[in-house]
Amino acid sequence: MIPKSAHKDKNNRDTANSKYPVNELIKADKIMVIDAAGENLGVLSKGQALIRAQEAGQDLVQVGEKDSVVVAKIMDFGKFLYERKKQVGESKKHQKIIQIKEMKLRPNIGDQDYNTKLNQAAQFFIDGKKVKFTLQFKGREITMMDDLGVRLFERISRDLTERNVGALVEEKDSRSGAFWSKIYYVRQ
Repeated sequence: MIPKSAHKDKNNRDTANSKYPVNELIKADKIMVIDAAGENLGVLSKGQALIRAQEAGQDLVQVGEKDSVVVAKIMDFGKFLYERKKQVGESKKHQKIIQIKEMKLRPNIGDQDYNTKLNQAAQFFIDGKKVKFTLQFKGREITMMDDLGVRLFERISRDLTERNVGALVEEKDSRSGAFWSKIYYVRQ
């Protein structure tokens, strides 16, 4: 019987690149072997362990090391990789990803544009996202950056609070050259 060490993973790479050495790719001479039912077969030589795996029609997969002895399990390696992939996918489903939406403004923004930006930001807050407001200053505006920026950020905070999006919290304030950014989120 030909060993199953030529398995391919999802990217069609062979298991030699896998973090689980399989069959002949296991480097240890003495291996603690666990059969497919989970029963400990004891410490066997690599040759004996491979024969046991072949008799079972499965692979010998290195799963760990205990007291400087390699531990390997007799299993269907393709099925094992599939189950691991499913577990990783399930864990990603339950992660909460917080998105940050960015609104870029100039200090002399028109009222209509300003209200449109605030309406979009209010919707983002309702959707549970954070919003980063970035003010961009040009020319002479840079010299008045402190005064203009403070007034515009106070206006943004006041107007968002009036829109009843929830308890508005300022998370981060950063300045870089002609840009001034603040990140807001709604505490729920």
